[in-house]
Amino acid sequence: MHTRYRVEVLLVLAVTFGASGLRAALRLVDSLLQAPLNEQSTTLYSQASSIGWLDVALQAVSALSLIGWGGLAWYLLGTAWVAPKWRDWLRGAGFAALIGIPGLALYIGAVHFGWSKVVIPTTEAVQIPTSLLWAFANGFAEEVVVVMYLCTRLRQMRWSVPATIAASAILRGSYHLYQGVSAGFGNLAMGAVFAYYYHRTGKVWPLILAHFLIDAVAFLAYPLLPSTLLP
Repeated sequence: MHTRYRVEVLLVLAVTFGASGLRAALRLVDSLLQAPLNEQSTTLYSQASSIGWLDVALQAVSALSLIGWGGLAWYLLGTAWVAPKWRDWLRGAGFAALIGIPGLALYIGAVHFGWSKVVIPTTEAVQIPTSLLWAFANGFAEEVVVVMYLCTRLRQMRWSVPATIAASAILRGSYHLYQGVSAGFGNLAMGAVFAYYYHRTGKVWPLILAHFLIDAVAFLAYPLLPSTLLP
């Protein structure tokens, strides 16, 4: 059974966030060989088409594909579907504040010292509903695959708790490296907190909702911020 799980985990990561982590690391190397990181910028979700309705459709298809990653991982675990409860929203909001506020401070400091690119959440072409869909897709896919699925399978393969948490955190940090070195370390810390919470509670919805809230605020609030507050 351990061999089957090992192969399954490798395949899941090969088509999801494992490949994303490797690609992000290579993109970071490419960026480091060019101008200082704080003189570069990256857009999380850019315009997919100059035609409005087609851009929305393409963005939606990409986001739904990401949700499919999470759905596949949930299905492979054979875990019954559980809808989020109102308490999950409260815990999610608490986590969003716990992670989001220090994360913003880290990002601003990192850009100042040249450890991070200037991250532009979306272009103006991405509409509010599409931004919210992307925010949910990110949260659902990452927390189900990187926390719920990976931590469950590694524990079933008799990995220790510290090793499991470390693996989940390192994976999360890896696929954010395209934003800069600080993004990798910041998300590694976030990953450790989230994986530990899942280990203690077995609950994934507070993590999904926290991630959704963090991304939703970033996507929707960025265009409203005065230029003096932006890096």
